[in-house]
Amino acid sequence: MKLTPSVLNLDFFEVETKITRFINEYVTSNQAEGVVLGLSGGIDSAVVAALCSKALGNKKVLALLLPERETRKQKDIDDAETIAKQFNIETQTIDITHALEGVYTTIPIYDPKNQICKGNIKARTRMIILYYYANKLNKIVCGGSDKSETLMGYFTKWGDGAADISPIRDLYKTQVRKLAINLGIPENIALKPATPSLWPNQTAEEELGIKYETLDLILYGLEKFMTPKEIANQLNIEQNTIETVKKRWLHNEHKRQIPIAPKLRP
Repeated sequence: MKLTPSVLNLDFFEVETKITRFINEYVTSNQAEGVVLGLSGGIDSAVVAALCSKALGNKKVLALLLPERETRKQKDIDDAETIAKQFNIETQTIDITHALEGVYTTIPIYDPKNQICKGNIKARTRMIILYYYANKLNKIVCGGSDKSETLMGYFTKWGDGAADISPIRDLYKTQVRKLAINLGIPENIALKPATPSLWPNQTAEEELGIKYETLDLILYGLEKFMTPKEIANQLNIEQNTIETVKKRWLHNEHKRQIPIAPKLRP
């Protein structure tokens, strides 16, 4: 097997059909009134919003825009509203700044300089609001995690990683971008740099230390049981890079599992 971008090619019309059918069947079987999702202006949430609209009809999709003072970017809000308008999705904008400040001041050991812990509070606060709307309106929460970030553990446990369904979790980031183009999402949104928006000027590729085009091929090779040496030779990169990706993948397995418990009887 040769690790070239072509190994990630899919029939994206078929992908769209399978995912929209999955969404529709899940919502119907659970007798829900539709879905609620966070719409950030990024590629993953844009694709999920489009798929939900196609699967259920726009009137059953509610998108929440959840900005806060520290990371607010008008461009992201504009992009989110562009997607909502394109797919005729209802939106509500909720500034979570005061909610976050309330949490910060309540925690005795809160450290504003620890941006990881602070960022995780933001992600979990967003999910609290999404689930409130889901409970109140008899909807399900639709997540926007893709396969690349899920495998790397690049998400907040019980934050953006929490959802009732995750329709694009079996698509690598580069595949999500191609699906976005197939769905008619504007190219400037489909190809914009990914960010969780947990602190200012945060970008996913800078934090991960690798471009998605390379990361996705490494992950694909590892999933196909290729050795790090084989992957390194094919991609002409340092073997240590593949080892680092593999180590992070395995180290973050706990983030992809439900809480474990001891078995007390046979």
